[in-house]
Amino acid sequence: MELKVVKIEKPAEVNIILGQAHFIKTVEDLHEAMVNAVPGAKFGLAFCESSGPALVRWSGTDPELVELAKKNALALSCGHVFLILMREMYPINVLNAIKMVPEVCRIFCATANPVEVIVAETEQGRGVLGVIDGVKTTGIEGEKEQAERKEFLRRIGYKLG
Repeated sequence: MELKVVKIEKPAEVNIILGQAHFIKTVEDLHEAMVNAVPGAKFGLAFCESSGPALVRWSGTDPELVELAKKNALALSCGHVFLILMREMYPINVLNAIKMVPEVCRIFCATANPVEVIVAETEQGRGVLGVIDGVKTTGIEGEKEQAERKEFLRRIGYKLG
């Protein structure tokens, strides 16, 4: 077995959801979940088929994000892994809808942070062992940081007054 690190390429403002599913129908179902959860959603998604022709299957509403999703999925080449890149929205807006798609088995991460994916490769294929989401923790928040966190959530509309 060989271990590899695959860095997800994306603009800083783009959020991602990285997960695993189990069926070619996943692409259409994930697309429907995205547009039903957020009308006008801007996203690209790609899915690594794990049998047959083993292609990257794809869909989306934003051509740039579709291309990035396809490129990142091919770099991963891990069986049944999907990647959704989204713009002008957050994973919190769609995550429950994505998790409710019947084919979805797991979510590895949902973030705007830089992401590195730890991949194992064997003679049979590749699989995701885990992800590095963002940077190493530097300490524990104090009262000042706690106040800043609460103010931030209210400023972006996720908490009231």
